[in-house]
Amino acid sequence: MTSSSSFSQDSQSFADESRTESLRADALMEEDVAWSYEIDGERDGDQFDRSERAALRRVAGLSTELEDVTEVEYRQLRLERVVLVGVWTSGTVRDAENSLAELAALAETAGALVLDGVIQRRDKPDPATYIGSGKADELRDIVLETGADTVVCDGELSPGQLIHLEDVVKVKVVDRTALILDIFAQHAKSREGKAQVALAQMQYMLPRLRGWGQSLSRQMGGGGSGGMATRGPGETKIETDRRRIREKMAKMRREIADMKTGRDIKRQERRRNKVPSVAIAGYTNAGKSSLLNRLTGAGVLVENALFATLDPTVRRAETPSGRLYTLADTVGFVRHLPHHLVEAFRSTMEEVGDSDLILHVVDGSHPAPEEQLAAVREVIRDVGATNVPEIVVINKADAADPLVLQQMLRVEKHSIAVSARTGEGIAELLAMIDAELPRPEVEIEALVPYTQGGLVSRVHAEGEVVSEEHTPEGTLLKARVHEELAAMLAPFVPATA
Repeated sequence: MTSSSSFSQDSQSFADESRTESLRADALMEEDVAWSYEIDGERDGDQFDRSERAALRRVAGLSTELEDVTEVEYRQLRLERVVLVGVWTSGTVRDAENSLAELAALAETAGALVLDGVIQRRDKPDPATYIGSGKADELRDIVLETGADTVVCDGELSPGQLIHLEDVVKVKVVDRTALILDIFAQHAKSREGKAQVALAQMQYMLPRLRGWGQSLSRQMGGGGSGGMATRGPGETKIETDRRRIREKMAKMRREIADMKTGRDIKRQERRRNKVPSVAIAGYTNAGKSSLLNRLTGAGVLVENALFATLDPTVRRAETPSGRLYTLADTVGFVRHLPHHLVEAFRSTMEEVGDSDLILHVVDGSHPAPEEQLAAVREVIRDVGATNVPEIVVINKADAADPLVLQQMLRVEKHSIAVSARTGEGIAELLAMIDAELPRPEVEIEALVPYTQGGLVSRVHAEGEVVSEEHTPEGTLLKARVHEELAAMLAPFVPATA
C-alpha cells in the first residue's frame, strides 16, 4: 500500500515537472520567434533589448528590514512584509527606479516592511496578470524566497488582473491606488477628511467586490413554494452589497456637500473683508507644512512622511509692508494620484482654485523635481486653477545639488530657492508674495478724526498705507484701498485733495 502511494506521488511529481518544462519550452520558443522578427526587421514600433524583456530587474536599495531589534517597539504590531513590482513601459531605467523608490516610500508610510523590488520592461502591462504569466511565476519564487505576505504593484490594476495575479503568487496583491487610499485613511483626522477618504475607498471597491454571491439569491426562485412575488432569480448577495455601497456613497456625497457649505461661508467672509489668499500646493513631502510654519509660526504638524497633511490649514500672515493675507496648507499631490481621490478631495482642493496666488513648493533635493512639478500642475488643471498666478518655491535648497537648483531657476522664470529648515531665501520669498498679491485699486488721501479709530485700523488691515501723519484734527492717511472702504473714507477727504 505504501509503495503504491509512493509510486503515485512520484508519477504526479514527474507529470508536474514535465508540464513545467513544456511551458518553459513554449515560452522560450515564443521569445525566439519574437527575437527572429526583430532581427529580420519585420516588426514595427520601439524594440526592447532582449535581456530587458526576458528578465525582472531587481531594484537595489529598497529593502527597509529592521537592522536593530530595538526599533521594533516603534512599529505598530506586526508589519506587512511586501515585495514591490513595476512595469517599465517608457522613459529611462532611472525613471522606472525612481517610480519604484516612491512606491517604497508610500509602502513605508502605510506601515509596511519593503523586502525587495523588481521592474519588468514591457510595451504595456499584461491585461491578465500585469507582468505576464511567466514573470508572475518568477515573482512567486521571489515572494517565497523573501517570505513576503503582500505584493504591491506600481499601477492601478483592473479587478481581473488582481484576481489572476493573486492566484499565481498565492499572497495578497495591492495596487498603487489601494496603497494611497490606505495612507489617506490612516492620516485623515477631521470629519470631512474621513468622509472624503471613505467615499474614495467605496468608489475604488465597488467594481472589485468578490465572492460567491453571483450564484446565491435572496429570494426563493425557481418554481418555489413561496407563492406569488417570490419566483425568479432574486437579488444576488453581490448585487445587494453593490446597492448598499451606492446608497452609502450617495449619503457620503450629501454630507461632504453640507461640510463644503461651512467652508464656503468662511471663504466668502474673507472675500468680503478683502483679505487676499495664498495657497501652498505641491508634491507630497516637499515641505509645504514646514514652509507654512516658517512663514506664519503656525506650529502645524511636520513629519518626514508622505501625506502627513490631509486637512487644509488656513493661517493669517503679514507681508513686510504690513498687508494681511491668509495662507492655506493643502493636501500633497503625487504622480498618478487616483482619480477617486481627486474627485473626493475636490472640495478641499478648491482652496487652491479660489486663491489669489499659488506657492508651488517642489523638493529641490528630489532626483526628478521636474516630474513633481508636472504631476502637481496636472492636478491644478483638474481643479480649474490654471489662471491663478504661481510662484515656484524650490524648497530644501540646503540639501539640493547647486547645479540642479541653477537649472530649475533658469527654466522656471518665476521661481525662488529657499530652505524652510534654515530660513534661507524666506525674506526674498515674502517680498515676492508682497509684490504678487492683488493691490487695492483706489488711491485716497483722507483726514480721519480720532473718533474713527476703527476706520484707520481697517485701512491698515485691508488696504496699503503709503503714509500716515498724526495732526491735531486727526490721522492724515495716504493709502490704496478697495472701493467699499474708499466710499467709507469719502466724507473725510479734504476739499483741496
